Amino acid sequence: MTDGPSYGFDTLQIHAGARPDPATGARQVPIYQTTAYVFRDADHAAALFNLQEVGYIYSRLTNPTVAALQERMATLEGGVGAVCCSSGHAAQIMALFPLMGPGKNVVASTRLYGGTITQFSQTIKRFGWSATFVDFDDLDAVKAAINDDTRAVFCESIANPGGYITDLDAISAISDDAGIPLIVDNTSATPYLCRPIEHGATLVVHSMTKYLTGNGTVTGGVVVDSGRFDWSANDKFPSLSAPEPAYHGLKFHETFGPLAFTFHGIAIGLRDLGMTLNPQAAHYTLMGIETLSLRMQKHVENAMEVAGWLETHDAVEAVTYAGLPSSPYNHRVASICPNGAGGLFTVKLKGGYDACVKFVDSLEIFSHVANLGDTRSLVIHSASTTHRQLTPEQQEAAGAGPSVVRISIGIEDPADLIADLNQALNATK
Repeated sequence: MTDGPSYGFDTLQIHAGARPDPATGARQVPIYQTTAYVFRDADHAAALFNLQEVGYIYSRLTNPTVAALQERMATLEGGVGAVCCSSGHAAQIMALFPLMGPGKNVVASTRLYGGTITQFSQTIKRFGWSATFVDFDDLDAVKAAINDDTRAVFCESIANPGGYITDLDAISAISDDAGIPLIVDNTSATPYLCRPIEHGATLVVHSMTKYLTGNGTVTGGVVVDSGRFDWSANDKFPSLSAPEPAYHGLKFHETFGPLAFTFHGIAIGLRDLGMTLNPQAAHYTLMGIETLSLRMQKHVENAMEVAGWLETHDAVEAVTYAGLPSSPYNHRVASICPNGAGGLFTVKLKGGYDACVKFVDSLEIFSHVANLGDTRSLVIHSASTTHRQLTPEQQEAAGAGPSVVRISIGIEDPADLIADLNQALNATK
């Protein structure tokens, strides 16, 4: 649905990438549960393997169900292409893989999901990569952190766990001046609330496990390519601009233009890293996206009502929801997330660590799980779980200190959620 009329989001979330099956007429995207695909002849096979023709070879690389999801995500984010993979963490590595090399670094926000901070501060060292963490509200610090070895800037549109909104326009201006790509994790916002490419992002990553699928059934990730970055402007990105030995000297950017990153992600990233999304997971995610706008509207409405009530409770010290007028990030909602500030935020309890534990254990409707973005309301004490590997200083910088509880508001009746929160907060006194 890239040609013809300009369709609205509600239409695209249902129809983008989905066509009646040519063999059967099936209206819903079929689950192509197959490993391999029959070639027409030897020349067809050779052309596919030589990247001279687009088609299906092997499901580690390409699969029709996954391809439909990739087209839908690229369309919703306003990109030229997308590569789906097995998880949000896989998507982050897939995004960095063509950009980085031994001795190179990424400048990353301090306000990130704890698992991302661990991945960037510890795991990527094994590749010879490194990360410099900076408060992205301090634009001068972001500029100062970028050096000749920096190959990407990384942040979240709505930060997990605090729900802080990043000034993407300001950050993209800095990355543009430095001639390096901006990667934005849009998991907490989804393209319904925020479209980072419109604010200058080069690449957008998601954990599709969260709001996109929306029902806690599968894990998946995606990298969406804006198609706007000039990979050949300098020699910083040889994976995309220089001859590729595995394809007889083919230059991805010269050959594929705006789709260079997407083709590299499939032809080399999935080929060699193997972080493949299975077709059944892709099918579940496609079905979840069909109701994305409806669910996100309800998430936002509930979060506004619940967060506003929490601010008034005498056991609560602070609520971080950006949708509240009291939030220092409230002024960014209209420009960065015009459809609302999402359904994720934290609550700081006056009783500290012990009160947080008692609070979590006393909730009945809220599920105590290591996930977010479900139709169900979820809760977790980040300092003792998702951010446990971080130092106390890192926890505080990420907005996940010991007296803080992360809340992911679902789509239940808000009165029921408030009643449950009230009894659990009263139990902490």
